[in-house]
Amino acid sequence: MTNNVHQQFAEYFEEEHLKPYLYLLSKKMEEGHICIDVQNMDEGDLDGLYMFSNRSISKEYLVSDGSEIKPLILSDNLLYFQRYYHYETMILKRIKLFIEQEHKLSTQHVGWLIANKDKVKKIFASSLNGEINWQEVAVIVSVLNQFTIITGGPGTGKTTTVSKILYLLYSINPSLKVALAAPTGKAAARMAESLKLAASMQHPDSKEMVENLNNLVPNTIHRLLGSRKNSIYFKHNNTNPVNYDVVIIDESSMLDVALFAKLLDAIGPETKLILLGDKNQLSSVEAGSLFGDLCLAQKRINVFSSEMAAVINSVYENDSQHLNKNHIASSGHPLFGHIVELQKSYRFSDERGIGRLSRAITNNDKKIIESFLKNDDKQVWIDTVYSDKIFKNFILGYEAFIKENDISLALKMMNALKVLCAIKEGEQGVKALNKKIEGFLRQKRMINITGNFYENRPVMVTVNNYELGLFNGDVGIVRPGEDGELRIWFEQKGELKSVLPSLITGVDTVFAMTIHKSQGSEFKKVMVVLPAQKEIKIITRELLYTAVTRAKDQVVIQANRDALLEAAAQSVKRGSGIVQRLLK
Repeated sequence: MTNNVHQQFAEYFEEEHLKPYLYLLSKKMEEGHICIDVQNMDEGDLDGLYMFSNRSISKEYLVSDGSEIKPLILSDNLLYFQRYYHYETMILKRIKLFIEQEHKLSTQHVGWLIANKDKVKKIFASSLNGEINWQEVAVIVSVLNQFTIITGGPGTGKTTTVSKILYLLYSINPSLKVALAAPTGKAAARMAESLKLAASMQHPDSKEMVENLNNLVPNTIHRLLGSRKNSIYFKHNNTNPVNYDVVIIDESSMLDVALFAKLLDAIGPETKLILLGDKNQLSSVEAGSLFGDLCLAQKRINVFSSEMAAVINSVYENDSQHLNKNHIASSGHPLFGHIVELQKSYRFSDERGIGRLSRAITNNDKKIIESFLKNDDKQVWIDTVYSDKIFKNFILGYEAFIKENDISLALKMMNALKVLCAIKEGEQGVKALNKKIEGFLRQKRMINITGNFYENRPVMVTVNNYELGLFNGDVGIVRPGEDGELRIWFEQKGELKSVLPSLITGVDTVFAMTIHKSQGSEFKKVMVVLPAQKEIKIITRELLYTAVTRAKDQVVIQANRDALLEAAAQSVKRGSGIVQRLLK
């Protein structure tokens, strides 16, 4: 029996003609694709196990055009497993319902915005002189639309934008019911912290508004939808939608097609949905890159109808801040006027440091990336020889959280720096580096490894523990309780929670973590360790960009020159029918 699971799957079926398609579809699904294009297939992907024939598969018994429920769906030359075609169809239908519904509601909101221009202008008082402020465009668009996508890199003010959106929506409806959510617990916690900070800065003279925003507690999407143990289904769906007026999802690039479909299915068309994310980040670990697909569905974004532009321009006194003819058009595309990209970073400069490097990675600008090899930038250091001294100097930063007695502070300090790895196995993999870090800290007598769970071990939950209220991605620290017994301490909704290690199934040490697991997190300092060998397919532009932009103050990259440049040159392209089906 072969160890190739994709071949095992294909061989399960008797239809010889279908086997190469089944093999390839299974293989591509594992790589994150939703479907395969049967007119543009590479026989090399069949690994010498099968050959395509010239015979059409459209008439095969197991294949449907979508009008019947069969294992395989062939639609516009795209071949899907039936379940994933259903997910994609569900997403498209729900987006259509949102947009149909907003025609009924946007007129009311336009009237309110015009009648309350002074209130609107008040929150726009900090507008950039002589420039279009895309944050504020996003605010007006989100108030008018039932479905809005806001994308932007780190420091472009996505949370500030949310704070302003909610200020207007609460002003329109003081009893507004709002849900905030993110794919992981860490991303949800970060969203809560950022929103509280934005609330105090944006609305210092409105205690009621600050209280409204501070009372919002972001959850994971699984908690929002109501997870069911040992089930792929949720409590909330189209027959039992979530009871909110507004749902805002952060870190939407992490959403896979299945979760995205179930999220949309559980939100009624009268509920406003706002998706936040960075279209340049990594896609989900599971199949699909829905957020990126939606952002790229139109050739141009930040373009609006003349009617929408007139409402947006009405809040500005300065003509130089108005949307001009370059941002006004007409289009029949369903997402036209529903996507806003925030373009100015308030954290990073485009001229130096992390901002310049991240932009160069996104644009695959080899010349600029190579300029950082000189190591004359304070925010970015590239070590092409994998210096042990540089590695150990970085690791010494963990001493701060280890010596901090206050557990809550220690948890915060533990996340001041992090080592990020592209792979799990191998010399530069997360497992080996966690062992290396433990060995170094033990040698320095900062930790004492007395067993599997030792004092000051940082851990990440890897399996959902419903009874304990702990979920994949939650991060904690091992410390003794008042009775002296070691416990794992977590912070949830601003409060400490401790659990006996023996009760938790599935935890990993997280001195180092994978770049995928770091999504939704932010650290002051980051060390990115790429594999020394070249030509690893998973090392892509999106992976490198995500790693670099986890750092707020400084990033150290251990990578050889060729691997670094190759990563920036290699972009993720996942098969999906979203773009062409939206056009239909």
